[in-house]
Amino acid sequence: MNTDNGNIISGKVIDENEKEYFIQKDGITYSLNKNELKKPLKLGGNFKGFAYENEKHVNRITRNIPDVSIDSYSWGKVVGKKFGLGIFIDIGLKDKDIVLSVDDLPDMKNLWPDVGDELLVSMKTDNKGRLWAQRADDKIYKAISQPAANPKLKNKDVNAWVINTKKMGTQVLTDHYNLGFIDRSEQEQEPRLGQKINARVIGIRPNKTFYLSMRPRAFESISDDAQMIKKILEMNADHHLNFNDKSDPQAIKDYFGISKGQFKRAIGNLLKNKIIKIEDDGIKLLN
Repeated sequence: MNTDNGNIISGKVIDENEKEYFIQKDGITYSLNKNELKKPLKLGGNFKGFAYENEKHVNRITRNIPDVSIDSYSWGKVVGKKFGLGIFIDIGLKDKDIVLSVDDLPDMKNLWPDVGDELLVSMKTDNKGRLWAQRADDKIYKAISQPAANPKLKNKDVNAWVINTKKMGTQVLTDHYNLGFIDRSEQEQEPRLGQKINARVIGIRPNKTFYLSMRPRAFESISDDAQMIKKILEMNADHHLNFNDKSDPQAIKDYFGISKGQFKRAIGNLLKNKIIKIEDDGIKLLN
């Protein structure tokens, strides 16, 4: 077993060919691409770099040390997935992506990260010396996060990464490194692990983390027809229109340019969102 995989090591230059140098440490030989170097190495000299086994199971060493290592966490982008194995994460090595095991992923496969999603990971080795990705846990996120303490952020939009999926809801980390929680009741669809989402601040929890919602604001959830009617009501001085669900279809068509069915659906949409009220002679804008 090679215990140096995933670590920065120093070894002796023992040989070379047209494309590579060969570096040896503790009886294990690593190949080094000459394209990485500006100056040639001397046989018998020492070279320091990051040791790993590439996708073809060749021991490699590189001066291009990835931000992700056994001792450090960084964001890695998902580049593939294989059910039964896990997901593949790009950590900056040209010939090696590391795998986050299926054991470290949600049970529901629709919550697995998709290509392009990002996860905060480090590396770990198994009992055969193979490199695997390791997700950051709650302790790591608490260590790097900033307290959410500004009440003026309420109702503001934030961008965030999904860092954990739980039965009660979703944990996120905003792009300003504030922790947040989205209750299931505040989700229209449960987001994937590693997905970058947009959410709205609806409160600050006692532990100085955001309480967030992914549901649209009332004005964002209404249809185009409803938006049009709302705008007309806003422009009218008395915020009133002499139309309701009993109005003549042709009159509705002439005034709004939509059918009576479309009009009734739009009115229902506005009522549901408490934007209008029905009066005897028409509709009126609330607030």
